[in-house]
Amino acid sequence: MANTSNSQHDETLDRAEVERFAAMAHEWWDVNGKFKPLHRLNRGRLTYIRDDLCGHFSRDARKLTCLEGLDILDVGCGGGLLCEPLARLGARVTGLDPAEETIQAARQHAASQNLRVDYRAGRVEDLAQSGDKFDAVLVMEVVEHVPDVGAFLATCADTLRPGGRMILSTINRTLKSYALAIVGAEYILRWLPVGTHRWERFVTVEELRRALGSAGLDLANAKGLVYNPLRDDWQLAADTDVNYLAAASFSKSSP
Repeated sequence: MANTSNSQHDETLDRAEVERFAAMAHEWWDVNGKFKPLHRLNRGRLTYIRDDLCGHFSRDARKLTCLEGLDILDVGCGGGLLCEPLARLGARVTGLDPAEETIQAARQHAASQNLRVDYRAGRVEDLAQSGDKFDAVLVMEVVEHVPDVGAFLATCADTLRPGGRMILSTINRTLKSYALAIVGAEYILRWLPVGTHRWERFVTVEELRRALGSAGLDLANAKGLVYNPLRDDWQLAADTDVNYLAAASFSKSSP
């Protein structure tokens, strides 16, 4: 069980980051607001999640309820941009976020769509301590905002059932990501508020692999999410230099 002391909390949570996102809670479902980039990323993220989970759990991805019966935890769920479509695919979804304001916005939107999502305001440490386990744990656009990636992922792994799957998305720490994800996205194109990301907190694929390994998980695959300016859309690709997604399972040597 992960340590839930105050020092551990400091390692896995940047309170300034939480407060910054909480202040924008009312904008989560504004497709042209400050979270517009996440809305644009969502189709690619959802496709990856659906296809990977269906492959892992031997499901037919063509079925409208292909995730039926799976318990999915979305850590750092924000306003529920992934929770809602996953619930529509049949999953039992729990959305976790440390900001009460964000969770309230998520609950209100899900209610307006007649969707059942178990939204909880809190920390993954608390959920791990409670003993709750899930078939899949999502950690999407979160690890680049936490001080200690290894400690955070170890705690997330405590909520995963044996045979389960962890799916992550983050930004690679490369010169290309600095140019595109910070200079381009924040200062030139103004897709994101300035200061949304800190390049030194971006996580390389190899660093993610090592952090997952320390948590008893093996990185199964990694795939890039690349912006296509001609289509004004994001597509899954082999290029992991900037945005990328990854999936992991418990290693065979794990107890």
